[in-house]
Amino acid sequence: MCIMLRIGRKESMRLITGEEDRPLAGQIAEQYGFLLDKEAAEGELYLSVKDGVLYLTDGDLSMCGDFNRILGRTQKGRLAGELLVKAAKRKAFGERATAVDATAGLGEDAFLLAAAGFAVQLYESDPVIAALLADALRRAAADETMAGIASRMTLYFGDSIKAMKEMAEKPDVILLDPMFPERHKSALIKKKFQLLQQLEKPCGEEKELFDAAVSAGAHRILVKRPLKGPVLAGQKPDYSLNGKAIRYDCYIFP
Repeated sequence: MCIMLRIGRKESMRLITGEEDRPLAGQIAEQYGFLLDKEAAEGELYLSVKDGVLYLTDGDLSMCGDFNRILGRTQKGRLAGELLVKAAKRKAFGERATAVDATAGLGEDAFLLAAAGFAVQLYESDPVIAALLADALRRAAADETMAGIASRMTLYFGDSIKAMKEMAEKPDVILLDPMFPERHKSALIKKKFQLLQQLEKPCGEEKELFDAAVSAGAHRILVKRPLKGPVLAGQKPDYSLNGKAIRYDCYIFP
């Protein structure tokens, strides 16, 4: 049996469930506003629950939130070498370092920050992506190899721009990863992004996003960009750390 969350217009998503997975389907439908339905149309983009895992699929390509694929990057000796971890500089903030991932997506960057010791608040406004991320966190919390990391990650389904403007406590670090501009060489896009790009377009509120991050009062704002891409909202960083395909633009505040 499987569950399929049919993705049509965002205000009328439908949920299809088999009896074995109905409890999980009910939780997902209630939290993210999906409507119960009986079947999916051929070629339609939908979500499917199989063996306790939530997938996004079009019937051909499929993907799920899964921290197992990056678990090796959190091992001692490797984590400190991660470009994001270098940019975040957790040791500068002590044992109670806090971070906000304002554009969480599937949460892989936040997972690295949590592995480095940050308590991370994740924000995702797209209901489908938030559901995939919540499912990945649920499974990670039940896995003894990842439970400690997952315990430092808190997901919020909603608008991070509004949230950052209203934060009562200043985070140490804010991570911004607005979706990169659309590429024209679709064959080069990883499978998961082919599906995700059907849900979300590149960020059209770059200035609002950056200004909200500044208003939150973080000591450090990190912006993930393509290696040769433009800076976010025209804001020149204090410095950048470059990798092979991406870079982190670092903005430092007293």
